[in-house]
Amino acid sequence: MAVNLDPDLLSILVCPKCRSEFRVDDEANELVCTNAACALAYPVRDDIPVLLIDEARDTREQQPEAAEN
Repeated sequence: MAVNLDPDLLSILVCPKCRSEFRVDDEANELVCTNAACALAYPVRDDIPVLLIDEARDTREQQPEAAEN
């Protein structure tokens, strides 16, 4: 399901942790912080962004580990 938020709302929303802008991840139904050092993904439930740091998912944890030789 695609994120269905008013573009004006998206233009003023910022990450509560670092105050960076968001990018929309329609596939995961999340707002993702554009700051690579933060990179938290906040869920959007019933077209309402849940901007609680405790509810956010850390996208940095999903990076693949280096292959062992």
